[in-house]
Amino acid sequence: MGFLKEFKEFAIKGNVVDLAVAVIIGGAFGKIVASFVKDIVMPPIGLLLGGVEFTDLAIVLKENSVGPTGEDLGPVLLTYGVFIQNVVDFVIVAFVIFVAVKGLNSLKKKEAVDPTPPPPALSKSEVLLEEIRDLLKKGN
Repeated sequence: MGFLKEFKEFAIKGNVVDLAVAVIIGGAFGKIVASFVKDIVMPPIGLLLGGVEFTDLAIVLKENSVGPTGEDLGPVLLTYGVFIQNVVDFVIVAFVIFVAVKGLNSLKKKEAVDPTPPPPALSKSEVLLEEIRDLLKKGN
């Protein structure tokens, strides 16, 4: 029974729920970024490079091959264009996360700054006068 209780406490903790929400939103965000790169960013870049469709860029390693039962397996391709597109996806996601973390860190720094400055240090004569005052209070 102790194991189930520990698991329940773990699963209900705020951090686990926050992490689950972040994973779900991250997955949806990944689809948005992938569409942005595929449908918005890469076509103009391909047009600038002479009408190249990046997902079509590939090196043929082996022409059409036939499987053991006689079915056509198609060519063996090294699809470096898809890799380039995924690298662009990653760079965009990494940049957005960097900007978001940087913004959160700046907000935390603003909260951490104490608006009231510390009082100035007392001079030797002020310290001595405080000691005399305390002694006089103690004597009365």
